[in-house]
Amino acid sequence: MASVQGQPVKHIKDLAFMGFVEVVANLRTILRNMKDCKQDILEFKPDALVLVDYPGFNLRIAKFAKEQGIKVHYYISPQIWAWKQNRGWKIKKHVDEMYCILPFEKSFYKKFDMDVHYVGHPLLDAIQNYQENAISSAEFKLKNKLDDRPIIALLPGSRKQEIKIKLPIMLEAISKYGDQFQFIVAGAPNLEESFYQEVAGHHKMSWISNQTYDLLNQAHFALVTSGTATLETALFKVPQVVCYKGSQISYQIAKRLIKINYISLVNLIMDKEVVKELIQNELTAKNIQTEVDRLIQDGPDRKQMISAYTDLYKKLGQGGASEKVASLLLNTNHD
Repeated sequence: MASVQGQPVKHIKDLAFMGFVEVVANLRTILRNMKDCKQDILEFKPDALVLVDYPGFNLRIAKFAKEQGIKVHYYISPQIWAWKQNRGWKIKKHVDEMYCILPFEKSFYKKFDMDVHYVGHPLLDAIQNYQENAISSAEFKLKNKLDDRPIIALLPGSRKQEIKIKLPIMLEAISKYGDQFQFIVAGAPNLEESFYQEVAGHHKMSWISNQTYDLLNQAHFALVTSGTATLETALFKVPQVVCYKGSQISYQIAKRLIKINYISLVNLIMDKEVVKELIQNELTAKNIQTEVDRLIQDGPDRKQMISAYTDLYKKLGQGGASEKVASLLLNTNHD
């Protein structure tokens, strides 16, 4: 937003708390941010409010805005299909227009008698725009002082708590491939290299920051934390293993509440297991090694996954998601 002259009041890094325990621990901060947001809305008096994902916060703001007579638009549906599906009735009551980026969400909202807009996934545009100006393999390796060995990319997430849990397991799993491959960790923008080196301990790795697309564009294989990164990796056609492990308390609560068969966007969109998901106790170095051995060579399993990625791309439809939202927003708000 800042790049197009927006003026952020709060940065997302100050608002994103992962897991049930973490939310409770930061409840005072969340409530203070909600109060500030409501005050800003009252002072600015917008014709329309555009909310993006983040349901625990935004659905409360949607109710507040609706009570003020402000039209509420929601871009990127919260993942209520995963858990708390009854939030669909709140969305119907408090949201005027919903813009979805996952193909199955349109049929999901029909359960709540809502006709939502499927606009396609904005990642299609982001990756296409990147690829038009992508640097070469030689430039990438020179810039980051890498050698000519193929790259295994590690995307352990963006929060310290998840990186501390997952990165050591990832590095232990692939350590035996050190002569054949080089291991590159995609660093989160707000974290220093020293943090990653401390977490890695004796394991060898290289670290880059703010170059995730460059890394995926050059990677031969990837170990990826669940979330948007799994879809990005698939759209770059990089074979992957999905790795997730959180605090035991948060995991046990989530296990009882979540109503989906998969945690990665790739598998959810395709409605089948395209990529292996190693979750919680299944995330071990041995299990990762089994998957790496299966996919790292140019055999039938690797080819099958890359072929499924092509089907995934087709299923997401055409690009232009944000432009469609802007057009629909202006038209519906004018009406």
